[in-house]
Amino acid sequence: MSSLLEIHNLSKDYRGISALNDVSLAVKKGEFVAVIGRSGAGKSTLLRCINRLVEPSSGRIRVDGIDVPGLGRRGLRSLRTRVGMIFQHYNLVPRLTVIENVLHGRLGFKSTWEGMLGLYSEAEKRRALDLLVQLGLEAQAHQRCDRLSGGQKQRVGIARALIQDPRLILCDEPIASLDPGSAKVIMDQLRRIADQGITILINLHQVEVAVKYADRIIGIRAGRVEYDGSPKKLNKKTVALIYGSDSEELLVGEVGE
Repeated sequence: MSSLLEIHNLSKDYRGISALNDVSLAVKKGEFVAVIGRSGAGKSTLLRCINRLVEPSSGRIRVDGIDVPGLGRRGLRSLRTRVGMIFQHYNLVPRLTVIENVLHGRLGFKSTWEGMLGLYSEAEKRRALDLLVQLGLEAQAHQRCDRLSGGQKQRVGIARALIQDPRLILCDEPIASLDPGSAKVIMDQLRRIADQGITILINLHQVEVAVKYADRIIGIRAGRVEYDGSPKKLNKKTVALIYGSDSEELLVGEVGE
């Protein structure tokens, strides 16, 4: 199976401080890959370099054969239609309805005027409703997003990403702010999406959640990859290496328990 995402010698510095240091990895089509590590290890920077929400300092990134660092404004806009993103704090427009927020996932396909006027086709509106049905949110379709629970907001974020018909979805700590029951719903949905052939790259703090759901785990410490392999081979010694602390306290946090 060919790689959808390829990263070679990626580095990112913030005012002389290294956030990523010579990171190289490849992710196959349809693979569910979890990135684990301490806060500040570089997990979020890695994801944000992939779709250039953050500009890399050096290195190569290719998504679906496209050289990401070399893209101009129009090319970057096109890339972002193929790469969905789910944020820890949802990144929704609170005053808009659920379905309006979902339809925002189509803005990359619209002209400036179409986007400003909210001009969506009937097919796009039907697709948005279908996604909300799949995610159990049809009853909330016309509610304002600021009236939803955290778990519901994150499902809106998933629908917004899916309406792009993406090849890759980047998930930046999507369950960090959720209770265990809501977290399980989100992780089950993301696993289902990966099983349908969409590549998932997800940052997680909970090691046991990563072990349960991911096909592969990448452990990052201080901007460097310390582990890249099967969840089954991840042991306490390796977790301690990644986190730089007693691994016993980190092998907890399974959702839904």
